[in-house]
Amino acid sequence: MALYSEKVMDHFLHPRNVGVIEDANAIGEVGNAKCGDIMKMYLKIKDDIVEDVKFETFGCGSAIASSSMATEMIKGKPLSEVRTLTNKAVTEALDGLPAHKIHCSVLAEEAIKSALEDYENRKNAGNQ
Repeated sequence: MALYSEKVMDHFLHPRNVGVIEDANAIGEVGNAKCGDIMKMYLKIKDDIVEDVKFETFGCGSAIASSSMATEMIKGKPLSEVRTLTNKAVTEALDGLPAHKIHCSVLAEEAIKSALEDYENRKNAGNQ
């Protein structure tokens, strides 16, 4: 059996939604000191819908694939649905990850949750 699924390889070799959203109103950044992976998520939210999402990831193929898949899973979705995204859902959407790479999907979930927290903080501060 291959170490990585076809979906992981596809999202690693052809990642979706890579880049920066200059006028993002939600930005989340997380890292894992143990492996050195860093993920930054940019969301453009309007009327509680994720209109656009981009990411920058410094890390391994699993981290890039997890970021790419996670962005695909939340783009165009209402915040109520985005808030329920789990690393398990990302891993399943990728048709699995090796056990020692599951933390990559956790980082993707945490980056999105960090961006949502940033969005709420901006909203509460009146910066929307």
